[in-house]
Amino acid sequence: MSTALDRITVRDLLVRGIVGVNPDERTNRQDILINFSLWVDTRPAGQSDNIDEAVNYSTVTKAVVKHVEAGQPLLVERLVAELVKLVFDLDERVQAVEMTVEKPRAVRFARAVGVTIYRERGQTQHQLV
Repeated sequence: MSTALDRITVRDLLVRGIVGVNPDERTNRQDILINFSLWVDTRPAGQSDNIDEAVNYSTVTKAVVKHVEAGQPLLVERLVAELVKLVFDLDERVQAVEMTVEKPRAVRFARAVGVTIYRERGQTQHQLV
């Protein structure tokens, strides 16, 4: 990854959705906490002050929320992989994504359990069906 990239960060995005293998997780929506960073070159937007030159984090966040609310994956690993692919598909200026998806209170005595992945554009990714 180039050192000329900047990071856009979205923290503590709380969405309700279906994810899990247990019967109650398949029928009851639960809190899903999402944190992500997008690596982009923000210089064009910084110089022009034009939203069309920027990766619109509001648009990305809305797409992430919509995907979580509509999907029903069994595994957090699947959900985070789908979300990273979604971000890359939304804006070709995003060069790398680091994303964490957590299920609060999924394990007794733990605040949350989650999965973090980091992907760069162009890395070989498994096809999601």
